[in-house]
Amino acid sequence: MPISKVAVVGGGTMGNGIAHVCAASGLEVVMIDVAQDALDRGVATIERNLGRQLAKERITEAEMQAALGRIATSTAIADGAADVDIVIEAVPEKAELKYSIFEALDEHAPDHAILASNTSSISITEIAARTGRPEQVIGMHFMNPVPVMKLVEIVRGLATDDATAQATHELSEALGKTPVEVNDFPGFVSNRVLMPMINEAVFALMEGVADAEAIDQVMKLGMAHPMGPLTLADLIGLDTCLNILEVLHRELGDDRYRPCPLLRKYVAAGWLGRKSGRGFHRYDP
Repeated sequence: MPISKVAVVGGGTMGNGIAHVCAASGLEVVMIDVAQDALDRGVATIERNLGRQLAKERITEAEMQAALGRIATSTAIADGAADVDIVIEAVPEKAELKYSIFEALDEHAPDHAILASNTSSISITEIAARTGRPEQVIGMHFMNPVPVMKLVEIVRGLATDDATAQATHELSEALGKTPVEVNDFPGFVSNRVLMPMINEAVFALMEGVADAEAIDQVMKLGMAHPMGPLTLADLIGLDTCLNILEVLHRELGDDRYRPCPLLRKYVAAGWLGRKSGRGFHRYDP
């Protein structure tokens, strides 16, 4: 199925990143969020990131303006999803929120439209069960920052059909990404492996094994990671890390996924990482 128009639900970090790559790849995009200020911030972020690409001569001024011209916004799913070929949901990692959005998408998106979720841990099968088109529901888990990272985890639910999977693979490749298909299991592959490492780094910090800078340096210099686990957690968002760990702990029933109390404390304090200016490290506004 050819895809020419995309709706992205969520104007936050992942949502505006997905909208960015879709528009830059020549697709018409509608970015949907209940809050107009979130949409305004999202569009401003896209313009700023395109400006960085322009400054590095990766795109031309004409290409930047053309990409921005392909992006529309809407505060209503009924309007924004009415005439698209695929919807990519990118809201916070809360199951009930995603379920309600997919119920609305099923009602308002065209019958042929694929409904995709950027979820990083929640079951695609359970999300699909909230719709009348489970065969057209699939996971498209992009990595942060979306304009830079190449991987998209493609997650087929129990009912996802071959045509939906094929169209999603083709879209990922058209966006310049590398699709990798994984099974529908809590955390998939990326967060099943990544989050226990981040959580253990937080335990090491809480128990005084080393300070945050030292923990990150050990993993960067000793394990050749591009950034340390605590810096990466700050980039992802500590609230997002906590939500994913809670899904893993609940769904797998294994205490190795139990979120570190220090992680819970930081989230309760509003220390969410880069987006709040403070997490395990401090950041300039």
